Amino acid sequence: MYRRKLPALGAALLAAPALAQGAYPDRPIRFIVPFPAGGATDIWSRLTAESMGADLGQPIVIENRSGAGGMLGAEYVAKGPTDGYTLLFTISPLIQSPVVFRRWPYQPLEDFAPIGKMGTTPLPFCIRPEIPATTLAEFVAYARGKDLSFGSYATGSSGHAFAQLFSDVEKLGMTHIAYRGEAPMLTDILGGRIQCGFHSMTAAGDYIRSGRLRPLATLGRRRIPSMPDLPSFIDLGYPEAFGNSGFIGLFAPVRVAPPILARLAESFAGAMRNEAVLRRLLEIDTIPGYLPPAEFKAEMTMQLRQWTELATSMNLSVDG
Repeated sequence: MYRRKLPALGAALLAAPALAQGAYPDRPIRFIVPFPAGGATDIWSRLTAESMGADLGQPIVIENRSGAGGMLGAEYVAKGPTDGYTLLFTISPLIQSPVVFRRWPYQPLEDFAPIGKMGTTPLPFCIRPEIPATTLAEFVAYARGKDLSFGSYATGSSGHAFAQLFSDVEKLGMTHIAYRGEAPMLTDILGGRIQCGFHSMTAAGDYIRSGRLRPLATLGRRRIPSMPDLPSFIDLGYPEAFGNSGFIGLFAPVRVAPPILARLAESFAGAMRNEAVLRRLLEIDTIPGYLPPAEFKAEMTMQLRQWTELATSMNLSVDG
């Protein structure tokens, strides 16, 4: 990358990190978001990009590359340039989709360098308001014996696995309909083509608050800040697996130079301390939970193990 000749090899080795850090970035950066525009991941990425772009002194462009449960965009980054100008902003399907598809176009723990974790988001299970149920128990009673469909924002995602687990636990026999992101899934549930599914508050909160979607319970162990009366599945006595909460974070290809990774991590950490960013996250019911790179990777390692165990126990797999 650096072609200037220095008088001695030792001087070059000493100067390279400083030059890398001082010169970076000198042009726009891309965040690859592996889901369509308008969904929660897209919204979080733009909020982060605005703050980091101001700090780094270069614009950050969002590029949506959806498909295969987020694997297409992730693979593009893993096998792409290693100059620090192409990054991945994504969520838990980074580690979930390969397990379910049983196809590993990348290794999530080996091919990516975590820049930082933003936090997590509650995922409420929502139904169309025309369905005569105001509690999860009432929905179960209504759904038994009916041919209902649930949607998910990605095959192999939390929304897929836990809706399927809910259907299995209650013996509902619901059919899974997979989408290439939350925005098209929202379009279909609002249009009546599917009856239920897990949604993020970030993308679906306005529809929930306006009554166009009805939440019945939420994943995770924390209730939704704006809806403290909505129970969690754990509150209702469902298995411990329903206490799962995923992650939102930024990644670089693992071969990016350490000084550039350090500069990105510093900028991301600053965005996660930005009061305007934190305020906006809470407004859209996203729970801030910043983790630096090493701690984030440790959490991902634990979640990948737990997810593999869950997918194996459910025989959750997809061909294609």
